[in-house]
Order: sequence, then C-alpha cells, then structure tokens
Amino acid sequence: MKKYVEMNKQELNEELVKLKAEYKKYQEMSLNLNMARGKPCIEQLDLSMGLMDALNSEADLSCEDGTDCRNYGVLTGIDEAKVLIGAMMENKPENIIIYGNSSLNVMYDTVSRAYTHGIMGNTPWCKLDKVKFLCPVPGYDRHFAITEYFGIEMINIDMTPEGPDMDQVEALVSADDSIKGIWCVPKYSNPQGYSYSDETVRRFARLKPAAKDFRIFWDNAYGIHHLYDDDQDYLIEILAECKKAGNPDMVYKFASTSKITFPGSGIAALATSLNNLDDITAQLTNQTIGHDKVNQLRHVRFFKDIEGMKAHMRKHADIIRPKFEAVLEILERDLVPCGIGDWTKPKGGYFISFDAPEGCAKDIVDRAKKAGVTMTGAGATYPYKKDPYDSNIRIAPTFPPLSDLRTAMDIFTVCVRISAIKKMLADAE
Repeated sequence: MKKYVEMNKQELNEELVKLKAEYKKYQEMSLNLNMARGKPCIEQLDLSMGLMDALNSEADLSCEDGTDCRNYGVLTGIDEAKVLIGAMMENKPENIIIYGNSSLNVMYDTVSRAYTHGIMGNTPWCKLDKVKFLCPVPGYDRHFAITEYFGIEMINIDMTPEGPDMDQVEALVSADDSIKGIWCVPKYSNPQGYSYSDETVRRFARLKPAAKDFRIFWDNAYGIHHLYDDDQDYLIEILAECKKAGNPDMVYKFASTSKITFPGSGIAALATSLNNLDDITAQLTNQTIGHDKVNQLRHVRFFKDIEGMKAHMRKHADIIRPKFEAVLEILERDLVPCGIGDWTKPKGGYFISFDAPEGCAKDIVDRAKKAGVTMTGAGATYPYKKDPYDSNIRIAPTFPPLSDLRTAMDIFTVCVRISAIKKMLADAE
C-alpha cells in the first residue's frame, strides 16, 4: 500500500470512499465504548478486595506506638503508613505527611494555601499583580484546571523524551519572579509515558528561580506503575538532588495509592523538606484534626511492606499490559502503512500519547464519538484546552475490556485515516 503522501487526488478519494463505508458499519453497531479517562478496570479493582478483610470488628486498631486509629489526632499520619508510603516514594518517613484519599486534593490545597497565605512568609499570591505557572505540554488536564481556577497564567513548556525542555524552564524561572511553580509528572508522564532523565532531574534541582517562593509540583503518580518486570524506567530522587544542590525547600512531591488500591478510597501523601512541612502543618492544624487513620492502618496491614506493594503492582501489570500492547499493535497495523500519526510506547503509567496530523485532533475525537467511542477531549492535554496544533490525543487503554478496546481502536484508526485524507484534500485545493 502507498503512503498517503504518495497518493494522487483520485487515489485519496478512492481510499476515502472505502474508509467511509467501514465507518458507517461501525456507526450502525450502536456502540458505547469509553476510553476517556485513565480508570482502573474491574479486574484491577478486584485485586484490592483483600483491603476489606485487613480489618474487621475484632481487629486491633492500635498502632505500634499505641495510637488508637479510631480516635482523633495524629495530624500528619500514622508512623506505619509513613514508612510504607515513604518506601514507595523513596523518601524518609519524617519528610512525609499522609493525607486522605486524593493527591489531587493535596495539590489543590497546596496551591490554595500559597494563594491565600503565601509560602514560608512570602507574599500571598492573591496579593500579587501577576502569578504564572510553567506547564509541560502535552500534560495532565487536572493540573491545568487547578491553576486556571485560581486565575494563574499558564505558560507552555515543550516536552521531550527526556522531560521538559530545561533550556526553556531555566531561562524563564531565572528571569521572572512572577513564575511561582511548574507542574511535573516525572515518571511515565501523563499522557506521553516519558520519564525524566537523570540530567533533567539534576537541572531541576539546580534551578536558580527569581522567586523565593518558586516550587516544583512533582506529581509522581506512577512511581511503581511499571508494565514490565524486566524493562522499567528509573527516576532519581528529586528531594535528595535538591538538597545536594542547596535548594532543599524547592519541591513538593505528591503520590497516592489511587491506582494501586481503590481510586476513591486510597491514601495520598506529600513529601518535602522539614521547613516546608512546618509551613504546611501550621495551616493543616486549622483545617483538620487528622485524616482517616483507619484507612491508613488498613493499607499497612494489607500490603505489610513495599515488597507486598510491588507484588501487587505486578498483578496490575499483568492485567493492563495486553491492553497497551493491543493499542500499539493496532496503531502499527493501521497507520504505519499510511505514513500518518506518531505515538509513544511507554513502559508504564496509564496513557499513550497520539499525535495526529496537525489540525485533525478535534475532528478525530468528534468522529469517534459519533461512532460510539468516547475519547479524552481534543485539547485537554494543554492549558485552557487549547492545543496550538490541534494534534494531540490521549489514549487511555486501561478501563475497557480487551475486546472492547480492540474495537474502539479499530474505529479510532479509521477516524484518523478519514480525517487525515480530508485534511490533505482540503490543503490541496
């Protein structure tokens, strides 16, 4: 088969007629397939049903230090949970606060606290004329939603397979004291599945920001979410690197068990310097008397230690690996011969990033929707939902059953090909 760029107008039109006929058949099937968000599937949720048996009415709900988890207190989380989550995050227990079920909630609170009360004695952001955030793109839509909600100006930073373009980051943060932070998903990034190189992490640690209250929002959501036992990405630890570089207070590091146990009922954590912890707990004291210690204890009893957690994650990988491989197989089968589209091949995380021909993403997503396949909205991976190239589409393989996923991807590649041909024909007018 010829690549589309090698076809003349007549050949493109003939190919388009065939694809439209195939597309119509899918429409007539009245499908309802959803791959819009990175949700665990039922089989993954079933892996954690043992959580429900880890504690019962006969269980001892006391910690090793005698704390009764049923009662008030222990603002920053029980010690056993700090040890477990600290091992997952590669940080010392004393640098960690254990929160409730959502790391996104913790990120929102962290921005809100800076906005209303400032960071470590600096001017609250709400009293400044301008506050800006750097946003590696494509990136995580819910990060961008938080900063947009607070009226913070977002600046696009190009992503590379090594991580954010650090030349851009360094130049911007060193010259502009209104830049107060950057969003990062450093391992198996959302949506591309990239992991930051050692050099990128070290350059982050060595930043010389103009703003004293500049912070790196390091959302390590997929730290142990590998697809393969024998082929994994590794990330050097940012807090240690910042301390070495003389910037111990520059990072807020977030994580949770949301895609490890139950997304709505896990535990979240923040790791940071002792100075930042003092600043945060001063506010936290006014917000809560403590988070759900029973749930913290439940997770500790269920996993026992980090090795138990890693064994659990291998079961997750066994379920979702075939789904990632199916997506890549169908993209390769249907689009490589046509010479259209680019996509990532992650070793972990929850997403595959697809770049359509420029100007086609919205059309592809709309076309897929009309054939019964719901995707993440085109533009969602950029601040303000404005993809300047109308190209990037996030593929989320985990939730649908494998057979449904294959059908959804068959439809998706038909939509990509139709959109690409229509764009080529329009450009040729």
